[in-house]
Amino acid sequence: MHSLITGCAGFIGSHIARSLIDSGDTVVGIDCFTDYYDKKLKEENIKGLLKSDRFTFLKEDLLTTGVLEGILSKTDCVFHLAAQPGVRTSWGKNFEIYIRNNILVTHKLLESAREFSIKKFVFASSSSVYGDSELPMKEDGMTRPVSPYGISKLTGENMCSLYGKSFGVPVVSLRYFTVFGPGQRPDMAFNRFIRAIIKGEEIIIFGDGSQTRDFTYIDDIVRGTIKASRSGKKGVYNIGGGSRMVLNDAIKLIEDITGKKARVKYKKKEKGDVRDTFADIGKARKELKYKPDYDVKKGLEKEVEWIKATSGV
Repeated sequence: MHSLITGCAGFIGSHIARSLIDSGDTVVGIDCFTDYYDKKLKEENIKGLLKSDRFTFLKEDLLTTGVLEGILSKTDCVFHLAAQPGVRTSWGKNFEIYIRNNILVTHKLLESAREFSIKKFVFASSSSVYGDSELPMKEDGMTRPVSPYGISKLTGENMCSLYGKSFGVPVVSLRYFTVFGPGQRPDMAFNRFIRAIIKGEEIIIFGDGSQTRDFTYIDDIVRGTIKASRSGKKGVYNIGGGSRMVLNDAIKLIEDITGKKARVKYKKKEKGDVRDTFADIGKARKELKYKPDYDVKKGLEKEVEWIKATSGV
């Protein structure tokens, strides 16, 4: 199989690339190294991949590049991971970045993909499309984002559906739920919490810590994504961890794993933060044969191990 991964140097994209390469696929990765976080971390993500003769990396801006047609003519599967992340940073004038990197880029890629006979177009969506919806969150339930970021991802989903119906692009959209594990972005909660707790530094919780999340380990996300790409299924699927945990309880788990006490400061909830998330993964279990293998404790142990090994904390 020949695959294209956009956002290949990111947390999830680099993990998917490694899994595909290990299974014998040929991968072209594209990333433009946006300044959302340190470029050096992204370079580290693909350092090992660059040693493979079945991996080609292109530093390109998807919205302005002219290489897509040449790549897509030889591509079986597109994994569209490129996006501007972040709920809290998507307000105000910043939303222009989300329109560009999440909506316009997705539109251009779909326009290009419809000209070629690709086997699957996998769009990385987010649980943020649900907002404060009824639990558990089901694919056919209400979508009512409470952040501009969530709106940008839902717009991407809707465009994928539109191009599927209008032009036959074989699209599957995957709603990821709070992904964590080795390589996690530095702005994400577990990465920040683990480093701070190990160093004895203060961590900030927005809200009272009783909010819940469906935390999903990166290996489960990769497995679910590749299963979706290999299936004949289209449409929307939740890819979650299959359980939910109170944030304060997750912090206690990190304390137990590290053997250190957390110094927690609680602040007012920020705009765009949902109260709870919990994925109904019944559809993915049945149709994609997806089953998460990691609970939060097992996944956190892996992330703590990675942070200690790579940062010396």
